[in-house]
Amino acid sequence: MASFFKTFFASLLGFMVGSLLLVFFGVAIIVGIAVGFSEPKQVMVHANSILRIDLNGPIDERTIQYSANLSLLGGVQSDKSLGLLEIKKVLKLAKTDKDIKALYLNVQMPQAGWATLQSLRAAILDFKTSGKTIYAYGEVMSQKGYYLASVADKVYLTPQGYVEFAGLSVNITFLKGALDKLGIEPQIFYCGKFKSATEPLRATKISEPNKIQTTAFMQTIYHSFMGEIAASRKIPFSRLDSISRNLLVRNASSAMQFHLIDKTVYYDQFLAELSDKTGLKGDELKSRFLSIKDYANAKQISFDAENTEVSNKVAVLFMTGDIVDGKGEKDNIGSEKFAEQLRKIRMDDSYKALVLRVNSPGGAALASDVMWREITLLKKKMPVVVSMGDYAASGGYYISCPADSIFAMPTTLTGSIGVFGILPCMEKFLNEKLGITNDGVKTGKYSDMPNLTRALTADEKLIVQAGVDSIYLDFLSKVSAGRKQPRTMIDSIAQGRVWAGPAGVKVHLVDRIGDLEQAIDCARKMAKLEKCQKVYLPKNQAKWTELLVEAISESEETKIKTSLGDLYPVFKQVLWVKELKGVQARLPYVMELR
Repeated sequence: MASFFKTFFASLLGFMVGSLLLVFFGVAIIVGIAVGFSEPKQVMVHANSILRIDLNGPIDERTIQYSANLSLLGGVQSDKSLGLLEIKKVLKLAKTDKDIKALYLNVQMPQAGWATLQSLRAAILDFKTSGKTIYAYGEVMSQKGYYLASVADKVYLTPQGYVEFAGLSVNITFLKGALDKLGIEPQIFYCGKFKSATEPLRATKISEPNKIQTTAFMQTIYHSFMGEIAASRKIPFSRLDSISRNLLVRNASSAMQFHLIDKTVYYDQFLAELSDKTGLKGDELKSRFLSIKDYANAKQISFDAENTEVSNKVAVLFMTGDIVDGKGEKDNIGSEKFAEQLRKIRMDDSYKALVLRVNSPGGAALASDVMWREITLLKKKMPVVVSMGDYAASGGYYISCPADSIFAMPTTLTGSIGVFGILPCMEKFLNEKLGITNDGVKTGKYSDMPNLTRALTADEKLIVQAGVDSIYLDFLSKVSAGRKQPRTMIDSIAQGRVWAGPAGVKVHLVDRIGDLEQAIDCARKMAKLEKCQKVYLPKNQAKWTELLVEAISESEETKIKTSLGDLYPVFKQVLWVKELKGVQARLPYVMELR
């Protein structure tokens, strides 16, 4: 009995101390947020201001706006850089703002897909038509960073910096050897000779069909962004191609030699150059720098809707991330959440058209089908137009195919019409590595199927493959109906093959090359509206508690990235395999063109 009370009170004391520590750290975190995320400061846009855009991190489709009702916190705004939608809206306003004299691009290593960067670059080029000067500066510039910087009238680099300019590559991590050593057998079922999502689990090198499709879309993207750089820098494409293929630019001096940049200067010298060109000195110059967020706050730009005085609405629904069953999280497309959103739009008579902004490599086949149904129903009531981002492939194409018209960027990856399923068998791993065995009884031949602790029988494999084949044929039928093309024709260009934007047009998977704005204008015209209110959905706001959780999660992910370095993609791919559920219609997890 004494022992019991000793244990009980020790546990109670531990619980109390733990609770007090939790409260203490909770208060500390809240105070930290209150300091870092207090009410937005009031910013004035003075004459001769310089709009500064920092392009050194992730560029998402939209930026989540955080708010809180707690008096301690007041209004909470995320300190993250703004998303693509917000940057483009700010550039459009700044273009005609007489108080904005120039644009300063602080460019180093933006993290975004090529279609996102292409859309942003087009917006910067549009700003440039105002006649206002654009300056770009960086200590180093990745290839993607330089692609954006090349728009500028003057490109500056630090003397010891470098420009990454070596063309594109795709690196795939193959896990089959590691799985073999562990005794884990990924039982794989798929349709489509180009469906390469499962290759890292069933092969040790890239297959010939995958090599063919990857080379094709990589060359399309390469010629697209290199052609744009050649036009901006007035360098012949053949010359630029030779510089890239032979890695002639290796440091700042060679970047100068081959006219990729205009001058090598340190940051203080860059500021002196700006001072000479603007006539603003010292602190006066720095005080004229406006971040894109401060400018947006000063001008009270709304990122939820445009033309709110117009009653007829066009819904612009952003569908970004992996497609998953259920409600999902803020960074993926949960079928339950988005199906409900689509139903709300359909039942609201003020909406006259829908634009789907799809930026997804795909995901769960069932979730894709649930949303396909809602889009098909909605299409009976109003025009539906799709605007594709970096990816709209596999499940991303599944939800796009019913649309009346589909727009893609030249560097968008789309298609990948195919499906796969994975049932890992852990029997050898459990038995030979851990000494664990499994046994049991069942009422029917297939009662314990699927079962991670044993391999599938020949009959069971036929059943699973038949299920995957059925989903693929259904996928083909839905694309055939949506695109008004024979199913045999769709099958010939499907097979899991990935296409870049212009090639997607040629094979009738895409209607036109264009950005979100062109897609919205198309939807407005199809709905026969002279003017429309643009409503951006889902509502782009989150609670401050979600910001707290996100900050903690990102901190942990940053630590993992730092610790693993170049091995981080392998870690992410293992997580991808772990999280797969059911039949999938998606691209491989790693599809990074760099």
